[in-house]
Amino acid sequence: MQYRDYYKILGVSKNATQDEIKKSFRKLAKKYHPDANPGDKKAEEKFKEVNEAYEVLGDPEKRKKYDRFGVNFRNGMDFDPSQFGHYQYRTSNSGFSDFFNMFFGDGGIDIDELFGGMRGFKTGYTSGQHRYRGDDIEAEMHITPEEGMAGSEKTFSIRTEAGTKTLSVKIPKGIPEGGKIKLAGQGNPGIGGGPNGDMYIVIRFKEGKYRLEGNDLIQKADVYPWVAALGGEIKISAPDGQMLVKIPPGIQTDQKIRISGKGYGKPGGKRGDLYILIKIVNPRALTAEQRKLYEMLKNT
Repeated sequence: MQYRDYYKILGVSKNATQDEIKKSFRKLAKKYHPDANPGDKKAEEKFKEVNEAYEVLGDPEKRKKYDRFGVNFRNGMDFDPSQFGHYQYRTSNSGFSDFFNMFFGDGGIDIDELFGGMRGFKTGYTSGQHRYRGDDIEAEMHITPEEGMAGSEKTFSIRTEAGTKTLSVKIPKGIPEGGKIKLAGQGNPGIGGGPNGDMYIVIRFKEGKYRLEGNDLIQKADVYPWVAALGGEIKISAPDGQMLVKIPPGIQTDQKIRISGKGYGKPGGKRGDLYILIKIVNPRALTAEQRKLYEMLKNT
């Protein structure tokens, strides 16, 4: 009876994790699926081999038995199949090899159940329909904090297995960094009439009028030297509208003024803080009086 190297069939090492085995099985099962290879007998046989290999290696208990006795079987050493449990060697109609049946009995395989442990994957194999649900995909979208605060609708293009798609997505107000927006049915296409996967848009923030740090907003503000030296007020356009900000005397460039609860977050919910980042700037053009005052300061 011919030994079957299930690790070789799945293209993984003997030290592969269960997750690595799942991923390899999924990839190969889709590659050799009958619906993806109509009329190809070699692909059909390969599909059966891949399913058989995963039936064993995908089950930790069966994998242990296979690892323990499979090498002895390959080397022609005697062993007692009853050590695998109360199994009998017999011919079956399950589609598995005699090698499999000698080790694990006459059980059938439910491919739906095998794929069911993987998010969003369904084959319909046991019903004879040979359907795969398409893979879910992710794409990143970069927005500014002000777009996130206001909520917006954006149009984007993305290349998928089905070609380039142009889609629109609504961005909810206050969405956090790394938040995901689901676009149902916009993932990779299914096989054999299976449903499409979903697309998840992952939100990332870029700097706009504000810079986002956690839930805090950083906003730059230009201050003239005399206001920085003597103190005063400046008007800024903040997320909640125009507001006056008090400048303490002697403030320096890159110092921050904190305004509590006016940062990023969901409307009506807990928000971060707004920080005004001070930049001391000189006027581009001086009046005669201003020039005189600067000369006086220079000679002091």
